[in-house]
This record gives sequence, C-alpha cells and structure tokens, in this order.
Amino acid sequence: MSVKRVLVIAGSDSSGGAGLEADQRVLAAHGCYALTATTGLTAQNTLGVQDIFVVPSEFVRKQINAGLEDIGADVVKLGMLSSAETIDVIAETLQSHQVSHIVLDPVMVSTSGSQLLPEKAVKELRTKLLPMTTIVTPNIPEAQLLLKDAGLAVTEPTNLDGIIRLAKNLSTLGPKSVLLKGGHIPLTEDHKVAQSAEESSIVIDVLYDRESDTTSLFDTEYLVSKNTHGTGCSLASAIAANLAAGKDKVRAVHDAVRFVEAGIKTSFDLGKGSGPINHFHSIYTMPFAPGRFLEYLLGRPDVHKVWHPFTHHEFVEGMGQGTLLVERFKEYLVQDYLYLIQFARSNALAAYKSQKMDSIAASSNIVLHIQREMALHLDYCASFGLSKEEIEAHQETIACTAYSRFILDVGQSEDWLALQMALAPCLHGYGAIAKRLHSSKDTLREGNPYMKWIENYVADDYTEAVRIGAALLEEHVHKVSPTRMEELIKIFVRATELEISFWDMGLSDKKV
Repeated sequence: MSVKRVLVIAGSDSSGGAGLEADQRVLAAHGCYALTATTGLTAQNTLGVQDIFVVPSEFVRKQINAGLEDIGADVVKLGMLSSAETIDVIAETLQSHQVSHIVLDPVMVSTSGSQLLPEKAVKELRTKLLPMTTIVTPNIPEAQLLLKDAGLAVTEPTNLDGIIRLAKNLSTLGPKSVLLKGGHIPLTEDHKVAQSAEESSIVIDVLYDRESDTTSLFDTEYLVSKNTHGTGCSLASAIAANLAAGKDKVRAVHDAVRFVEAGIKTSFDLGKGSGPINHFHSIYTMPFAPGRFLEYLLGRPDVHKVWHPFTHHEFVEGMGQGTLLVERFKEYLVQDYLYLIQFARSNALAAYKSQKMDSIAASSNIVLHIQREMALHLDYCASFGLSKEEIEAHQETIACTAYSRFILDVGQSEDWLALQMALAPCLHGYGAIAKRLHSSKDTLREGNPYMKWIENYVADDYTEAVRIGAALLEEHVHKVSPTRMEELIKIFVRATELEISFWDMGLSDKKV
C-alpha cells in the first residue's frame, strides 16, 4: 500500500502541544506521511502565547511548492495562517496545484484566549479559503466571527437546533462541509445549553454537508480536563488523515472525534497550564527493529540467564574439548533420537496450524530435514555401537518426555507462533552451539569423537533450516502486541530451561 501524504500548513508551537508539532504526531499515529509549510513561529507554553513571528508569505509559497511539486499530497490541512498576505499566497498556490481535499481549522484564538489571527486576515480567510475547503472545523466563537465578518446575523445557540442552524449558516460562505465543534457549549441530557458544569452532560459536534444537505451529530461525554491544548489542531489533522485513507466525510469525522476524545481521557499533566492531549493512546512500539527480534530476545537479561547456561553447558563444553565420557554421549544420542521423533511431530503440527502456504512448506521442510538428520543420527550412533533396534527399545527419560511434551502441549493449546517459540531454543540453540564450537580455537579437532556432531549442525542444510526458522519468527513476532510478545518470550525461556535439563540428563548417573 502506498503511504498517504498530508501537507500541513500551519504555525509552530514551541511547547509542542498544538500547531505543526501536534499535527505531525497525529498524522504519525494514523500512519500518514506529513509535509509541512510553516506560517509562523510562536513563543508559548501551557500558560499562553508570549510572542509570534510571522514567516514571510513568499517563503510560505516556496515551502508549499517544494512539497507539492516533489512529494505531493492527498489532503492539505490548514491551521494558523498568521496574516492576510499568507492567506492570499496559500489560496493562490493551492489553486494552482488543484488540491483534492482541504481541511481548514480556522485558528483565530488559542485555547488560552490569545489572538492568533489579525482582524484583516479574517476576511481573506472567509473569501479566499472557505470556498476551496472540503471541511472547515470552527468552534462556535470562530463560526460566529466568520459570520459577523460576512455581515450576517449571529445568534447565540440555546439548544442543539441552534448549533445546527449556526453550522448551516456558515456553510453559505462556501465550504462543502462544516464541522461545528460544540466544546464551548456543553449540553444537558435533553440537548439544551447547560448553565453549569453540574448540568453539563454531553458535547455534540455538528457536521453539515452542503452538497447532500445532510446533518450528522457526534456526541461525546462532557469531560472536565485542563489538558485540552491543541484539540482543534489534532481534530483537523485526524480528519485529514482519515480522508487521505479514503474514508468518507462522516466516517472521517466520527473517527477523528473519537481519537481526540481518547486523547483527552488519557492525557497526562505537563506544565502549569493547559496541557496537551495524548496523541499516542492507540499505538504501541516494539522494543526492537524489524528483523532484529532474535537479537533483542537473546540480549534480554531474563533470556540470557538461561540461554548462556544452555549454549555453554558442561555437556557442550565436554563435546568441544573431547573430554565428555563416551557412555554419557551414547545415552544422550539415544534420548536425542527419541526426542527427534517428537520434534518432527511438533513441526508437523506447526504445518497443520499454519494458515499460509509459505509457513506450511517451511514446517514441512523442517520435518523432512529431521528425517534426513535421523538417518545421519543412526549412522552416527552405529559408530558408537548403537543399533536402531537398541535405541528404539529404550524408554524416554523424564527430561526428554517433559521437554518434548511441553512443546506438543504448547502446539495443541496455543497458536502457531507460540509453537514456533517453543521449538526455537532447540533449532537455534544447536546451531549457535555448533557454530561456536566449530570456530573456537579451544575445540579439539583431531581425534575428537564428537567432531562429527559439531559438523552436522554447521552443515548447509541445518544452517538453512535455522535461517528459515529465524525468518518466520521475525516476520510474525513484529505483528503481535507487546503483551503477547512477553507471553511468547516466557514460552521460549521455559523451553530453554527444559533444554538445560536435557543436557543435565546427559551428565547424570541416575537413569530415569
């Protein structure tokens, strides 16, 4: 899918709660790519605006042209426009580029009450930009100011019908749709203007579409919060993102209203005044980059404390140095053969639980690899005087049964990915052990009876199986939630602990 692009033409908020800074967070949260053209710089914080530097209008033109001529935009969102000259330039430039959708947040007064748009510029915004606008998103004072500037009668709404009427009146100035935000006039349960905070029950935003002559209402719970800085910017940007994603106007506004509502509910206190909303309430990040899950996994302290004892076990070191007692290794070979049968069953189960052909084929190939490995395993066992009949006559040890049935239980009770995590310590651990021993200068090579074991697990076919297994994990783990990832890692840790028990079994004098 192509990335959706939104050009934001607005002012910068040095406190980060509103303006371009908030716009870009909103667009990032919606998966959109943000281009910007800065109309003004503010010195402000949560207590208010201290100063504004207006960017020269011709430089604003250059910013817009630079973005649209190269990257382009699916939607343009307009915020603080600073001056009449800037508005003239924006209108002229956007017309020349034939922009499809424009969302206009007519920023005139900040949440803290500071004047952000000169009086002269109000007329230019009304006459030049409103007729080009797909959706304009004023609050009630801004709508009244625009109507007053047009010489139209302005009344103070006393109920929901009055708010709807105000939205319809504003639509006569040219925009295709008007979203009249109702936050300045909370309503009672019977949709009358509340006279106190105690009476306030709901806030209703009214979307009037002039082209279809339809009205849509979006009600939200009346929220008491000081953290409302940048709500207007955030709402308009969320609408722009939703339009860019192909949503119709009603759905675009509905989802944007819900986005801002959640942002207020989950906000946190910053500063001494009106703090920002939380733009990232519905997204999460993984603690590793794509393709780097295994690297992250094995570097975690809780995993490392079991992974290192597994891959550097006394049994393993004994194989590398050729000092492991042959009888212990023969006992291990018997149990490893019995384990491989269950390991093959587990991978066959993984193929059954897969939903995509690539995953089915990958698990099936691992089963075939195990079949070939078992043939080599039997040849290897024969070199130690162990026949297939003798091996199959043995019972599984408790350690072997515990480990293999744990994997099968995970496969039966959980999903495909959980099973892959249960299988991963064996697949990746043997590869890591063999690779380390094969490259180590401390490994005994001449006369080492276990060298063939090491070479089997650095062979091309096993290396390829490890590569495929890693690729499958990397592809799928990146798509789960952080909570699910932690659950999967616990499975990996438990399977690794059972691998350690398997090595312990190879050193024990007790036969179970």
